[in-house]
Amino acid sequence: MALSHDRSHEVFQRSLRYLAGGVNSPVRAFRAVGGEPVVIARGEGPYVYDVDGNRYIDYVCSWGPLILGHAHPAVVEAVRRAAERGTSYGAPTEAEADLAQLIVEAMPSIELLRFVNSGTEATMSALRLARAFTGRDKIVKFEGCYHGHADGLLVQAGSGVATLGLPDSPGVPASYAQETLVARFNDVPSVEALFDRHGDAIAAVIVEPVAGNMGVVPPQPGFLEALREITRRAGALLVFDEVITGFRVAYGGAQSLYGITPDLTCLGKIIGGGLPVGAYGGRREVMQMLAPNGPVYQAGTLSGNPLAMAAGLATLRELQSPGFYERLDALSAKLVESVARAAKSAGVSLWLNRVGTMRTPFFVDAPVTDYASARRSDTKLYARFFHAMLERGVYLAPSQFETVFISSAHTEREIADTVTAAEASFAEIA
Repeated sequence: MALSHDRSHEVFQRSLRYLAGGVNSPVRAFRAVGGEPVVIARGEGPYVYDVDGNRYIDYVCSWGPLILGHAHPAVVEAVRRAAERGTSYGAPTEAEADLAQLIVEAMPSIELLRFVNSGTEATMSALRLARAFTGRDKIVKFEGCYHGHADGLLVQAGSGVATLGLPDSPGVPASYAQETLVARFNDVPSVEALFDRHGDAIAAVIVEPVAGNMGVVPPQPGFLEALREITRRAGALLVFDEVITGFRVAYGGAQSLYGITPDLTCLGKIIGGGLPVGAYGGRREVMQMLAPNGPVYQAGTLSGNPLAMAAGLATLRELQSPGFYERLDALSAKLVESVARAAKSAGVSLWLNRVGTMRTPFFVDAPVTDYASARRSDTKLYARFFHAMLERGVYLAPSQFETVFISSAHTEREIADTVTAAEASFAEIA
């Protein structure tokens, strides 16, 4: 029997009257999969519940931050205690130092850190700093990699830009966009060609070490190592955007997983435990250029917000539990392998990319290694699969070009229920 979404429809129609597009972030609008979004009322553990009372196994996890699942008791209690002391001071707190210490200890490439309020703030600030440090203007990014919605970073971006099929965003001056050079992910020669032509003008290369915004695309062997060598040789900085991968693919992020030391790292999501947060950090000599020590200005009224710091501290302490990542990786692997078998049995072409607890099912019969191969995926078939799973109580990302996440709140039971739903959904769409 089909689920009722009457209340979700009513709320969304009201939202359309007051919110641009009815949402506060484009992918939530379900434009890529069709239909109207379900309106969420609450989350608990591995589940979310909509305003109609329907329960879904949640694999969006607030787009990555909720590695402990919804309303984890330790996080809720930490936020409650912090809120009782006040929600914001506009002044230094001990929690800022505590969380910064945990991050620096986890990522040796970060010697100094600065908290901000979003991943977008982190990337735009890191690149401003890179330009100031090198005295150069141009930035290299990669097709399909999304680094937030700052001007200049929306050039051939992923995430919602890819989801909605949008061109480079109007409102970004052409003169500014010209400072952004675009290479192909996992294609070292395309990077070398840009440095051969513009090397003396390139301040930094920014990359998702594991792409997560064209769907999950792992780095090919040697790709990240080549970026490190090319930037070092040219006097440019290597910036890892670990907003998604930081504390997600490993406690020390993708840089610990692959053994690469970037000059600057951008973080977000998990370090705020589900509250708005961002951070960037790196080599001391670079970070010392920030005001008040140096001339590069960046500020934020709510940066280091005590609620986000408390939630981040509680989360990172839970992640330090022995065997935490090993258990999650095994559960994620089991889910991917079981779904792949179900697709094959149904005769559905599916390519599954996975790195730890990040994964994406692409409806294509060939490897997905870059943006071009990701775009070959059958998005209409993904949309049908999405709705088939939703009706069976499984909430996936409402876009082919996003990441599916798992949390420590998921158990063998949720995995088994998800596989059962996938088997029925594949049979429906085959």
